[in-house]
Amino acid sequence: MARLVATAAFMLTLAVPARAALDIGERAPDFKAQAALAGKVYDFSMADALKKGPVVLYFFQAAYSVGCSLEAHNFAEASDEFAALGASVVGVSADDIDTLSKFSVQACQNRFPVVSDESEMVIKSYDAVMQTRPDYANRISYVIAPDGSIVFHYMNLNPAKHVEKTLGALREWAAKKK
Repeated sequence: MARLVATAAFMLTLAVPARAALDIGERAPDFKAQAALAGKVYDFSMADALKKGPVVLYFFQAAYSVGCSLEAHNFAEASDEFAALGASVVGVSADDIDTLSKFSVQACQNRFPVVSDESEMVIKSYDAVMQTRPDYANRISYVIAPDGSIVFHYMNLNPAKHVEKTLGALREWAAKKK
């Protein structure tokens, strides 16, 4: 019986994701890191990205995994919709820059950069560490206003709704700005 209770408790921790530490209105941590866009490596700066408009910063577990490839594809397909709202999309994982350079061409379709965070400093600063597998980022998406404040976050291991949820949040944010 004790084993059954312990197993049930463990399964609940997998089913219920932890709440993001960065609340609405909090300041998004600034960072600089290597990124890849269209196969080319460059130095990404969050501060510079925010000067151009809102940023959708999404964290994913591993390049080329089924869910992460699907999510990257979905963000790439919606990149014109994000651009129409003045927003840029940036993915982050703990993958090395060589892997992400290829991933930026294939899954991301040359549409947005992916940041290599092998040290996991960015992942930790955005409270995006997967509790059950701490070597990986959790699947979480943030919408960050140009002033650096968090206006939305969405955490769900299912990659299907991240684009829809972040686009909706951007539309609401843009409507309030008018």
